[in-house]
Amino acid sequence: MHDPLLSLRRLGICALALITACLSSCSPPEIARIPVQFTGGHDTDPVDHGRPVVLIAAALGVEPDVFRQAFSGVNPAPAGTAPSGERVHENKAVLLATLGPLGVTNARLDEVSDYYRYSPGPGELWKVREAEAVALVKQGQIIGFEIEDGGAGYTTPPTIRVSGFPSLRVAAQMHFGTDLKTNGSIKGMSVAD
Repeated sequence: MHDPLLSLRRLGICALALITACLSSCSPPEIARIPVQFTGGHDTDPVDHGRPVVLIAAALGVEPDVFRQAFSGVNPAPAGTAPSGERVHENKAVLLATLGPLGVTNARLDEVSDYYRYSPGPGELWKVREAEAVALVKQGQIIGFEIEDGGAGYTTPPTIRVSGFPSLRVAAQMHFGTDLKTNGSIKGMSVAD
């Protein structure tokens, strides 16, 4: 004997199984998160003799050329030696003569100078925090980037590589400002043309 209710139940179960199978095979592909590698980004202008002037100037709230002009009157101690107290005082007076009218105080000049002070040499840098980011990949294509930490201390855009995409060129958008923790950071990334 044929039970119409049983047939409807079987049909319903089959339809549910078919819908479930379609949804699982038709669901959007997963987005992979591939770590990005940053290298370099710490170049300085040859006229600055290794000083990270773009960082120092941004931290002081002035343009790099303004800081260079102010620094042109400074008489630094010979390499590998500490300046005398008198020389420090004279150099600071020279810097503040130009920077003071622009709102740079003695205390801020000391803070920024101390923060970016380092001994130039192979492998030596001022304070740097490496950026951390991932490339968002869907169906083998990069659809965007997610910056987890923009880093700090970059003077120029670093080289950016994504594993599995050897010919990909990525451009970094930089941020320079008065906050020492984010000065010289990566604020954006995009695939370059």
